[in-house]
Amino acid sequence: MKPPKTLFVCQECGAQSQKWLGRCAECGAWNSLVEERPEPATSAQARDRYALAAGGAGAKLYADVELADANRLTTGIDEFDRVLGGGIVPGSLVLLGGEPGIGKSTLLLQAAARFAAKVGPVLYSSGEESDHQVKARGERLGIGRAPLYLLAETCLERILEEIARLKPALLIVDSIQTVFSVKLQSAPGSIGQVRESATQLLFTAKGQNVPTFLVGHVTKEGSIAGPKALEHIVDTVLYFEGERHHSHRVVRAVKNRFGSISEIGVFEMAGDGLRPIANPSGLFLAERPGSSPGSAVLCCLEGSRPLLVEVQALVTTALFGNARRTAAGFDHNRLALLLAVLDKRAGLPLAGEDVFLNVVGGLSVDEPAADLGVVAAVASSFRNRTVTPRTAVFGEIGLAGEVRAIGHSSRRVSEAAQMGFSRCVLPHGNLDTLEKPPDGCELVGVRTVSEAIEALIE
Repeated sequence: MKPPKTLFVCQECGAQSQKWLGRCAECGAWNSLVEERPEPATSAQARDRYALAAGGAGAKLYADVELADANRLTTGIDEFDRVLGGGIVPGSLVLLGGEPGIGKSTLLLQAAARFAAKVGPVLYSSGEESDHQVKARGERLGIGRAPLYLLAETCLERILEEIARLKPALLIVDSIQTVFSVKLQSAPGSIGQVRESATQLLFTAKGQNVPTFLVGHVTKEGSIAGPKALEHIVDTVLYFEGERHHSHRVVRAVKNRFGSISEIGVFEMAGDGLRPIANPSGLFLAERPGSSPGSAVLCCLEGSRPLLVEVQALVTTALFGNARRTAAGFDHNRLALLLAVLDKRAGLPLAGEDVFLNVVGGLSVDEPAADLGVVAAVASSFRNRTVTPRTAVFGEIGLAGEVRAIGHSSRRVSEAAQMGFSRCVLPHGNLDTLEKPPDGCELVGVRTVSEAIEALIE
């Protein structure tokens, strides 16, 4: 009898090899190849295995296809609905990733209870906790008697049987790395098991029109554990971020087939669960020192939401070797570029200075409009003079020292005025694009970095 064929599959990229290798030839990952023995399948089994529950259909002419406007379903949490693009789309598959212990299960359990009370029954399948542990968390969160079904199961076939029996309005699988199929011999969490489980759940979601949430853990490198192809299978990818030493959490959309990407929802972790924060700017500016050099208020944009965040800089003389450039929440290479512009175009000798930059609150800012806020904080710390009180700033800086116009300036100025800022320094090119300047907020347009520093530093 011929022995079964053995393959070695990379757990990072899915590459296959006939023999074991210490390093994957495709992605270069070390010790990532795991032995798997795939079961041969007949043509009939393969056809039934990857068939949509609704059945296949022939090709249609583009003009004959009718649009179907699906009403979004609310989760009962406004911040969560904002990230999803206005609510849950029926039949969608959503992947929620985050570090272990960040609060993914807590958020989904709160959303499941509110969804069950308003829309219909919810099936919460937990492969990491028993139903008693989930119930204990639910009591702490104050979940009432909603049609919420708990299933402590890791077998994919058992989960599909419960879906067919209960016909839930929402399915939550926590987590996808613990689910396995009896059709494969590999261990749970391997690339084959994760792909098989995600594919079958995708067909179930599309075929039975059941919105599904998958929970995925994040590795040390910051990517979702398991195959990277999992992000291409799902409709929406959400990342749950936050510093362990801060109480706030941020849900960020990096892929959304039914809405805008780069939307964020801000929550605060409390004893009774996650609380939505309707005014994130007030949270990030709550402990800002009033008259401290090196502090500036930046008006950035996360998706469609304007946020006011504090940017702090500390400039000191370098005592040993080369000057250090350290940034937290901002791109290190972008900081080096801005420091070179300040040295060359604004006359600030920063070549021999250590520069430390921090975006307060653990928020990461990566848009070009943050350039002017970083420059204001660095120049304020270097000259040891404070930025003009109640002043917000935004703008992009070019290599010639010019301040370039950026988009959505009206939203940024309106947010600054609502938070009580009486002065806003912005690119001169944005003055003509403002629809209606808010009352009580002075707008100062600048064309170069030197003009911006003179307008900002007292």
